[in-house]
Amino acid sequence: MIARCWRGWTEVHHADAYEAFLKTKILPSLLNIPGYRGGYVLRNGSAGEVEFLVLNVFESMEAVQRFAGADPAVAVIEPEARRLLARFDSTARHYEVRAATV
Repeated sequence: MIARCWRGWTEVHHADAYEAFLKTKILPSLLNIPGYRGGYVLRNGSAGEVEFLVLNVFESMEAVQRFAGADPAVAVIEPEARRLLARFDSTARHYEVRAATV
């Protein structure tokens, strides 16, 4: 399995809207991708901005490519997300899942 990790930051007043966008639109849409195995949205607030770490799990790099395209390192940012994010990682990182207790 492959874990795809990506980070984005919002201004405090956009954080709830961005979180809702992830939970109601992005994560449910990923369920339609063959090989998608689930995801997590992690949130960490600090002075002036809120960081989101999004971790999605796929069965293989081929499944990641079904989501991300030919270059899986490129971040996939929807137009609505771009409007809410103050900044974001332009690339995603991928890790081989070696153990899990979930």
